[in-house]
Parts: sequence; structure tokens; C-alpha cells
Amino acid sequence: MSIKGFHIVFITISTLLFLFLTVWAFAFAPERTGVITGLGIAASAGLLVMPFYGVYFYRKIRNSHL
Repeated sequence: MSIKGFHIVFITISTLLFLFLTVWAFAFAPERTGVITGLGIAASAGLLVMPFYGVYFYRKIRNSHL
């Protein structure tokens, strides 16, 4: 697998992890503490940013031969 392909897979897995953490922190956490709420907010931010980064990376690396 090329570094380009690995990076795309890594971005996809990271986005899914952020989705899982967001849902867990706000819906399934056993108790709502400040740390869990902070984790949910950080995961939500990552969930919003990662797809934009993935598109940016894909457009930038599309013509590269890595």
C-alpha cells in the first residue's frame, strides 16, 4: 500500500473514531463529568475537521507520485 493510500485509510479510521467518541460521550457515557464532556467536544471538533482535511490532502496529493 502506498503512503497515499495509507493516509486516506488513516483519515477514514480517525473520522470513524471521532464519530464513536462523540456518540459515546453524549449518549452512552455512564456518567456526565467534565472530562467526558470535554472529550465529546474535542471529538466533535475532530469529526468536523477530518473530512475537510481528507479532501484537502486528496486534492494536494492527487498529482504526486508517492
